Formats: sequence, structure tokens, C-alpha cells
Amino acid sequence: MTKPKKKISASILSADFGRLAEQIQEAEAAGVDWIHFDVMDGHFVPNLTIGLPVLQAVRKITKLPLDVHLMISNPELYIEKYVEAGADWVGVQVEVAWHLERLVQQIKELGAKATVVLNPATPLSYLDMILSEADMVLLMTVNPGYSGQKFIRGTLPKIKQLREMIDNQGLDVLLQVDGGVHLNTVDDLVAAGVDVFVSGSGVFDGGNIAENVRRLRERLE
Repeated sequence: MTKPKKKISASILSADFGRLAEQIQEAEAAGVDWIHFDVMDGHFVPNLTIGLPVLQAVRKITKLPLDVHLMISNPELYIEKYVEAGADWVGVQVEVAWHLERLVQQIKELGAKATVVLNPATPLSYLDMILSEADMVLLMTVNPGYSGQKFIRGTLPKIKQLREMIDNQGLDVLLQVDGGVHLNTVDDLVAAGVDVFVSGSGVFDGGNIAENVRRLRERLE
């Protein structure tokens, strides 16, 4: 069976917001697969970022899937609004989800794909009752809140273990990572079995988006 293509989800948290539409379109032309959209509330994580109006604007200028990660408290209050605004994937943190299965079903019933997200220190046992229901699991490889952080190499065994869990159960669940995804880390991540690579500074830093994406793609393939 042919393995699915590794996907690059370009995180706009590292883009130039004065040229956001232009840079997203450059990334799309360069061949990224998805656009990653981080929503932070200053409560669950120590930072405030973008929200619904920006997502609505982004939806108008790209046809790529929008991969939304809700790093917020009380995500159940906002899931429907983000799907309506154009989210194709919605990720929720297990650390704030009192009723995780209910959130996953809410996302699916609204027509989006459901991502379950774990912080670096959160054990994989949190997935025991939900893995088969998720469309994707995102393992954070930095502590969430800010772009440009250094990759936590101690997460590699956890990534490999999740790959084994998915494969051993025969599940159609994507494995995504976010945090410190650069040329010097992708080889280890490919070897660990990652499907979807969220990269912000690895795509947008330096101004030559096409070249950045080309070099990332070469390493993934």
C-alpha cells in the first residue's frame, strides 16, 4: 500500500501580518498543503493571537484546508463559530476538555475534522478512550504559546509510541506535530512516523517562502 504524502501545514503565526494575504498565497503557490491557524486566549496559554475575523478573511483568499488549533479555555463555546468561519480541521486540547468525546463529536457533526491535541508533558494515556474517534492527533513539540521555540527532543519517543498505537490498532488517524519543525528536525520526525508537519518560521522566515518550502519538501520525501 502506498504511503500517503507527508503534509506541510504552514503556521501563519510566523507570517508577516502586514502582508498576510500575500504570504499565504505565496505559501500556497510554493506547495504547502494546509494553512495552520493558532487561536490563543491569554488564559490557557500566555499569549493572545488571532481570531474569527482573521480566519474569515483567510478563508476568502485561499482554497487550502484551514487547520485551526484552539488553545483556549471553554472551546465548546467557539467550535461552531470557527467551523462557520471556514475551519476544515478543529483541534482541541485534552487539558481543557472536561468532555472530550463530546467535543470531538461536536466538531464532526458540524462537518469539520476533529483533532485532539496534547502538550509535551501530557501522557498518551489521555487518548485511551478517544483515539479511535479522532481524525488526527497533534502532539506539541514545544510548550504552546509562542512561535519560534526550540524543538523539545524528549518528545520523540512519545511520537514513536503514538505511531505504534495508531498502526497497531489499524486506525485511519493522522499524526501531526507542531513546534520547532525545521530542516534540522524533520529527519527525526519523518523517522518517527509523522504525517503532518506544522511549520511557521520554517516556512515564513527569511522572506523566500518558495525556497523554504522546497527545502522542507525535499527532506520530507
